[in-house]
Amino acid sequence: MDTNLVLIIGGAATAVGFYMAWSIGSNDVANSMATSVGSKALTFKQAVVIAGLLNVLGAVLVGSHVAQTVKSDIIKEKVISNTNPEILMIIILGFLASLLAAALWITLSTWKEMPISTTHSVVGAIVGFGLIQWGTNCINWNELGFIASSWVLSPVVGCIIAFFVFKIIVRFIFSKEEPVKSARIVGPFIIGSTAFLIVFALFSKTRLSEMTGVTQTFQIILVSTIVFIIVSTISLFLLRNIKAKGLEDYNTVEKIFGKLQIITACYVAFSHGANDVANAIGPVAGIIGIANEGALGLTTEIPIWLLALGGLGIAIGCLTWGRRVMRTVGGKITSLNHTRGFSVEFSAATTVLFASKLGMPISTSHTVVGAVIGVGLARGLAAVDMSVIRKIVTSWLLTVPVAAITSALIFIGLKTVFIS
Repeated sequence: MDTNLVLIIGGAATAVGFYMAWSIGSNDVANSMATSVGSKALTFKQAVVIAGLLNVLGAVLVGSHVAQTVKSDIIKEKVISNTNPEILMIIILGFLASLLAAALWITLSTWKEMPISTTHSVVGAIVGFGLIQWGTNCINWNELGFIASSWVLSPVVGCIIAFFVFKIIVRFIFSKEEPVKSARIVGPFIIGSTAFLIVFALFSKTRLSEMTGVTQTFQIILVSTIVFIIVSTISLFLLRNIKAKGLEDYNTVEKIFGKLQIITACYVAFSHGANDVANAIGPVAGIIGIANEGALGLTTEIPIWLLALGGLGIAIGCLTWGRRVMRTVGGKITSLNHTRGFSVEFSAATTVLFASKLGMPISTSHTVVGAVIGVGLARGLAAVDMSVIRKIVTSWLLTVPVAAITSALIFIGLKTVFIS
């Protein structure tokens, strides 16, 4: 391609990618940190710093640096493997339109304080551009249907696990005559289980397993179990020093879970960077790769500077507009304290981990919202604001079609300008 055209395309892709990262920070990352802010385990400023720093570290250090340029293989490989210059330009414009359309929908949803799936936004946008250019035959409908199943699976599974996790905490700690004493007994197991989950996820979902040679499932389970034993033992000794204070026993237990919730919040932020940030800016790397090399690779190495730029955009998005979605997830669905917030984050992390291991498509955003609902239902239906739930579900149902239509319209406009 012409050098000037390459520079224009690269600059446009980078700008749109930064905007997409900003929108992810304002909605998706804010959504994942919302329960910690809502339960007051973290202040808003602390959540922003943690989300920004750990997302960048997760993406750059142990994240998957090879992301699919065609998100979730929505458009069939045989359609986009053409090396014809005009087709490559169409693919570039399609990806630009898709990213911009997805970012615009996420921005609108954030303005309305609605938590949505950024992945589904991108998928819907790619479907829109593909349908306009190549028709229905270019779409991998089986893959799209598989992804759509997560609209039900994510919130339902998250809701069920959170419901039972919170019920277990209430049953074995808060319903006892001496909750602090019970926390000393049950706490180490809960804290150890959290450590097990984090270690298992880090070795299962990132390149850390390749770097350390721990690649087999039984090896990962063994390492995670060792960590579980070590952390549980340390917790056992630390919790022994906590004294019961009579009427303040419940507050004492809440403080224990407040500290634990900060750990789970850090895990959510780090894993988001390790798994989602690279995928979010993968299409940008794909566009730049086409412009430079004149061909589309199904996988594209993402340069460090682009990962860092994506992390910066996420941090700025969370800082500038993150509070809007945090208000909804962290306070409007149901009231949260430390134990409820921990139940949400533990359940969401567990759901996403095992769904990923099974190869099931799942949305972290939907899972977190479902888990918040589950914790609310554990306290009774009256504890959940159903009007807010209806608005959130409506935004979920609108995500794919709105992103698809917007992407199609933007693509038509770009094609009219750049391709005569």
